[in-house]
Amino acid sequence: MTYLEYYELAQEPFSNAPVSRFYYSSAQHAQALMRLTHAVSQMKGLALLVGDIGAGKTTLARRLLDSLPEDEYEAALLVIVHSGITAQWLLRRIALQLGVENPAEEKLPLLSQLYQRLIRIHEAGKKAVVLIDEAQMLATREIMEEFRGLLNLEIPERKLLSFVFFGLPEIEENLKLDPPLAQRVALRYHLDPLSAEATEAYVRHRLRLAGAPRVPFTPEAIAAVHRFSHGTPRVINTLCDNALFEGFLAKARDVDAPLVERLARDLALVPPAPGPGAPDAPAAPGGERIDLDEIDRFLESLSK
Repeated sequence: MTYLEYYELAQEPFSNAPVSRFYYSSAQHAQALMRLTHAVSQMKGLALLVGDIGAGKTTLARRLLDSLPEDEYEAALLVIVHSGITAQWLLRRIALQLGVENPAEEKLPLLSQLYQRLIRIHEAGKKAVVLIDEAQMLATREIMEEFRGLLNLEIPERKLLSFVFFGLPEIEENLKLDPPLAQRVALRYHLDPLSAEATEAYVRHRLRLAGAPRVPFTPEAIAAVHRFSHGTPRVINTLCDNALFEGFLAKARDVDAPLVERLARDLALVPPAPGPGAPDAPAAPGGERIDLDEIDRFLESLSK
């Protein structure tokens, strides 16, 4: 028997894979989707969705892509997996995503191919949109300047291409590498963590879609999940998935708060209390502080 069978679940309710069926439309996710949809439908040029690690940016990007009708949009989702990409690679990838066949190696012929393709998309009555996930990886002035150039591809009274960036907060600093591009951001939306009420609704929503006949978490356990996850969807999933498995091993009818608290300690979600005189962060050789947030982001990238 598995924990799914024990709790009468048809499938995993708390997988961290971006399964569109489990999308939870919180109030702020609905607001974000509405605003981003408006930005692309009006061809505003550049929109930006910012959120911390695990806030649900990738899920929202896929939701936006799925919501754009194919007869109205030529839309693509490009995930940036490495910060070392070049502007030339990026330009060719965007061209391929938008249907340019055999994109040229040289920049000027490639831009000409892309422009002609955008014209054909426009003449077909469609709008060209490219969603960029993990956009904080775009960290050079050359790349920012390339996006500004792409946004200049237009006809009278109409832009031919819109972008939506989904990224960590440092994307804001990257945009400043090219101030004219930063000024062209037509819409910004920050995705905040879920509230306690939204966390409970999120847990119930995913359990229901997984076929649960009841909620196998006590109210105190759900409150503990929110407390230790700080309302971050990815951490909520990790805590709840582990809690159901541990509850199954213990043959517990319900997951309670002490179990969630123990798991939070095991998952290092409860920072140990610093001793007297302990530094706020470990020091690197030579006295330089280690940026723990940077380490977290690196480990996060390895898990995808």
